[in-house]
Amino acid sequence: MIARFAITFFLVVGFLLLPAIVYALCRWLMPKRYGRKIGIALAAVIIFLVFYGMTAGFRPLVVRQIEFASADLPAAFDGYRIVQFSDVHVATMSGSRQDMLQQLIDSINGQAPDMIVFTGDMQNIQPEELIPPMLFFRQLHASDGVYAVLGNHDYAVYQKCGDAEKVRNCQLTKDVIRKMGFDLLLNEHRIVYRDSDSIIVAGMENWGLAERAPKYGDVAKTLTGLNLSSQSLTDSEKVGGGFPFILMLQHDPTCWREKILPECNAQLTLSGHTHGGQFSIFGWSPVAFSYREWQGMSYEGTRAINVSTGAGSLIPFRLNQPREIVVITLRKK
Repeated sequence: MIARFAITFFLVVGFLLLPAIVYALCRWLMPKRYGRKIGIALAAVIIFLVFYGMTAGFRPLVVRQIEFASADLPAAFDGYRIVQFSDVHVATMSGSRQDMLQQLIDSINGQAPDMIVFTGDMQNIQPEELIPPMLFFRQLHASDGVYAVLGNHDYAVYQKCGDAEKVRNCQLTKDVIRKMGFDLLLNEHRIVYRDSDSIIVAGMENWGLAERAPKYGDVAKTLTGLNLSSQSLTDSEKVGGGFPFILMLQHDPTCWREKILPECNAQLTLSGHTHGGQFSIFGWSPVAFSYREWQGMSYEGTRAINVSTGAGSLIPFRLNQPREIVVITLRKK
């Protein structure tokens, strides 16, 4: 229900409710001689910031460059470039905002990536949203392919329909994402080779702690068929610390501590979902109350997760938290 009426709810809160509350508090808490004037001024500032965030603030796209070093990375992959993008929510970039999609595609291709990965939330609510922009994403190209996982919005969680139609819609979403040119990983993995060396690209289905979050992600199933025990690897198979290098794709960052860290040895996990709260104050956002890892790189020993703040959003609003793509350069430690 919240997702279906999110924009309307945001407009009411941002343009009416919040300014009215701030004005009333100023009238109540401050001396009469200037409480009214300050209340009007602050209410006007809030309305301006909401308007700015929904117009000019929503359009910028930044390229964030990071490096990740691991002793387990094969030497042939030193300098390997991965472009991550997440949370596009294509329906929000339709109509007059359609140029933002082309900007996104051109920016990704302009990084000359070895691999492109998408970490979920292509749609807002319905799979039909994906059909008009399908040709935009077919322009993406990388030497080792374009990989994707589903986010919570890519399932039928927020659709008001019967179970049979939800199953049909979910399958349609998967079909259209594949037609966009993505290798959609549903608790699956692929092996990418450089000469005789290789890394594993593993993609989990969504798994989150929220009550309505789809919990289809399965670490064991995702890595089925891989010999990941250091005791069972021969000397020639061992790399660095003794484990193959695994790049794990998972939409919801809460899965990293709950499932990925305790259940496998994936050195680097890429996630999205949080949107970085869509606004920040001196590098902090209220979304930090809900997510321990909510933007950028976080480490647990030699293992790390990168949480992208997203290339779009359900609500067309961003304030001091621009849309982004992330270029990850892998380094041999």
